[in-house]
Amino acid sequence: MPPLLEVRGLHTEFRTGAGRVPAVDGISFAVEQGETVAIVGESGSGKSVSALSILRLVADPPGRITAGEILFDGRDLLGLSEEEMRQIRGRDIGMVFQEPMTSLNPVLTIGRQITETLEQHQGADRPSAERRALELLDMVGIADAPRRLKQYPHQLSGGMRQRVMIAIALACDPKLIIADEPTTALDVTIQAQILELMKSLSLRLNIALIVITHNLGVVARYAGRVNVMYAGRIVEAGSADAIYHDPRHPYTIALLRSVPRLDRPRQARLDPVDGQPPDLTRLDGGCAFRPRCRFAVESCGQAVPPLAPTGEADHFSACFRSAELGAARDVAA
Repeated sequence: MPPLLEVRGLHTEFRTGAGRVPAVDGISFAVEQGETVAIVGESGSGKSVSALSILRLVADPPGRITAGEILFDGRDLLGLSEEEMRQIRGRDIGMVFQEPMTSLNPVLTIGRQITETLEQHQGADRPSAERRALELLDMVGIADAPRRLKQYPHQLSGGMRQRVMIAIALACDPKLIIADEPTTALDVTIQAQILELMKSLSLRLNIALIVITHNLGVVARYAGRVNVMYAGRIVEAGSADAIYHDPRHPYTIALLRSVPRLDRPRQARLDPVDGQPPDLTRLDGGCAFRPRCRFAVESCGQAVPPLAPTGEADHFSACFRSAELGAARDVAA
């Protein structure tokens, strides 16, 4: 059975005054029905542009999808008309954006923003849409739903606004939800609540989930598979167990070293990732991570390493030295 979502060789670029920016540079990955997949990387690695490309929300100009396929439920989204994509957005694919205060309409009530989606995609009348909105608020853990439906976004806390965004994404029983940094603007305890909520709803409703984040620690207990992105490419991909316990790319190892751990002494200092992300308009013919890499050798500057199997099932790394890096307990401890 084919995956629910399959991205093949996707390229998305931006045309700027400084030159062409290959924000997404040939990535490929798949998401099965009901599966949770994480896309992890620093700011500027191409995570959010990948999500926007799937939904065809990249503004043209200056952005443009130049190559690849995005197969969703057997259809290539890049071949659909704009009206067909409008029907898929919200109905079949839901989106939870990073900052709900800028995603929710400040002049519409919470209830209207939920019922609008139901009326648009399911043809629901106002009374049935309001009943469904009450169910959704209850589902995402918002108490006193009748009163909340009449309120505006500024009257809710950050965590409650994000719950409303999840309710809107769930409104039409989608097959896939893309959550783009859904916990960045929230404090740590609320982050955990939101992630637990999304994971439990995904399992209960059999909805596939793509979680985009810059923090490997955030998705450790929620994702089944992880794709690590750097400079527009996927540099390591595999099961969460493989990524966390046997990382095979220096960037993944560096990200793991920079995450606080409870099994280390309190006085232990974090080990940050050296250097800065690359300027995508000035990439050379070698590995983009080479200037920041502690394991770089001469061959790393001569060619871009392909995403290749590490020898373990469904574990891939784009590093010439992946076989030498060994288990995470030896290099990332």
